[in-house]
This record gives sequence, C-alpha cells and structure tokens, in this order.
Amino acid sequence: MITASCKKYILNFKQPSGTSRGILKSKETWFLILQDQEKQGVGECGVFRGLSIDDRPDYEKKLRWACHNIHLGLEILLAELIEFPSIQFGLEMAFKSLTSENEYELFPSDFTRSQDSISINGLIWMGSEGFMKQQIKEKIEAGFRCIKMKIGAIDFQTEINLIKSIRKEFTSKNIELRVDANGAFQPLEALEKLKILSEFDLHSIEQPIKQGQIEKMAVLCKETPLSIALDEELIGVFHPIQKEYLLQTIKPQYIILKPSLVGGFKGCDEWIEIAERLNIGWWITSALESNVGLNAIAQYTYTKYSKVPQGLGTGGLFTNNFESPLLVKNGTLQYDNLKQWTFNL
Repeated sequence: MITASCKKYILNFKQPSGTSRGILKSKETWFLILQDQEKQGVGECGVFRGLSIDDRPDYEKKLRWACHNIHLGLEILLAELIEFPSIQFGLEMAFKSLTSENEYELFPSDFTRSQDSISINGLIWMGSEGFMKQQIKEKIEAGFRCIKMKIGAIDFQTEINLIKSIRKEFTSKNIELRVDANGAFQPLEALEKLKILSEFDLHSIEQPIKQGQIEKMAVLCKETPLSIALDEELIGVFHPIQKEYLLQTIKPQYIILKPSLVGGFKGCDEWIEIAERLNIGWWITSALESNVGLNAIAQYTYTKYSKVPQGLGTGGLFTNNFESPLLVKNGTLQYDNLKQWTFNL
C-alpha cells in the first residue's frame, strides 16, 4: 500500500537575482515522498509564488489532500488537481520515481548513461550594467553559445547598449542571443522596442507584454520583426481546447514550457502536440526547482530530441541545493552518473 507525505523546503539564492517582477532571494518548494514497502518515490512541487496559477491560500491544504488520497492513483489525482499544475508535476515525478529501478532515473537514456548532453542557454540576471556585463563575460568564457538576458527592469537604452557590446564582439553565428522581458513592455511601445531589438540579430524575445492581452499579443506576433516566444501566457490554460484556441489566435513563433507551471509531463505533451501541428517552435525551461525537479525536467526534455538550447541551467543558483549527478559544462547540461545524490530534508 502506497503512503505519501510532504515537506516544505526553502531554497536560498547565492546572490539576489533580479527580474522585472522584483528581486528573488529565496524560493519555496515542496517535496512529495511516496513509500511502498521498501521502495521510495520523490517528487517536487515547485510552486512559484507570485507567478504560479496555484499560488493560492489553499495550496498546502490541497497538497496534504493529495497525500491523504494517494490511493486514488495518479490519473484520478491529476484530474482532481487540474488547477494545481505544480502538484500535478510533483505527483507525476513521485509515481515515476517509485516505479523506476533507480528513484532518480525516471527516463533512462543516453543522457542518464552519461553518453550525451543537453544544449542549454546561459542565463543573465538583471542588475547594474557592470553586473550584467560581468555575467555575460563569465557565460561566454564558460563555453555557452546561447545566452538569455532578462530585460525590462533597468533603462531600455542601457540594455540596448549591453546587447550592442555583445554583438560588436560576437555575431549571431558565434553567440545566439535571447531576451526575456517577463511582460515588462507596454502594448503601445512594444512594437517599436521589438524593431530596435531586431537590429541585433536576436533569436527571440519572451513575453514582451503582460499575459492575458490575447488580441494585442496576436497583433504583435503578426507584425513583429523579431520572433516572439510565449511564456507566462501559457499559465492557467488547462484544457487542450483552450490551449489550441490560444495558439491558433496568437500564432506565436515559439512557446516556452515550464513543467511546474503547465502541469508537468502531461501538460507539456499536450502543448507540444498542438504547437508542432501548428508549426510553432518550443523549448523547455526549469522554474527554479531544486536539483530534484531539474533532474526530472532534464531527463524528460532529452526524450523529446529537441536540438534547440533549453533553459535548464538553474541548478547552481542556490546555496542549499542537493548534490546530484547534474553538471553544467561547455554550455551543456550533463549527467555524471558516477556522482551520488544527497537528498536530505
């Protein structure tokens, strides 16, 4: 008989990390532990306060309800928890972990056998011009060929100057540049800003205007000289019919999938199926989970055989993350299966 318990865990950033929504110093997450005789399964419910649709007062109550009703099985629990995507993902992860030979090897592949790697982008956090320049230099020296810059919190001209300085040294053949506005642009100014950004041969911009403005985003995606990737726009869109409607209406160039925010593997599979049918590109990113959640996301991502750099380089951000086989090297995420896990709550 399967029993379940859950525990809260606070991840602490090594240094405060800036986004257009503010400065992040810590990140709450929850662990779901399943027990069945001698076997254990571990899942992570990575609620993202201020961003997740399931950032609600009854979050803990729902999670404890899931633990109490674990006997219902995964499919029924997923259906009951449709409005709690991070709990859905934690459950998927925990059940997969419980039934796997190795509780941390959820999708055995050349990646988990240390025979292949996943190309990832290097993430540049917001801050002063000097701080952002320093991060860019470090990422390039570390072998990253794709860099993602958070923009929208400091002066736009300063951000343009930073991008200009990268492009003076590195063409798009050498360094792929992505920018993420986290919805910071006003709709009336967005197209003009996209035109300015497009002069620097960028790969794409994530969520230029705030989510929920479907008609305005559709116009922007139609007129933009720079590829647009929807990110926050996907949050809270639960049913396949709604997903299809959103992508048919907006017609973005890309979508970005965060399993903790869109309902785990099942939620991502639905988005990917619709996007590919509509010729919309996609990639997967983590949402500041611990290495437990990042490990599950990375292994799942590898099975999708996407050649686009993914957003999976967040494991080194925290002072109290868990030791794991995950390793960032030469702009890729690798799995050193000689390294052991240290998962202590």
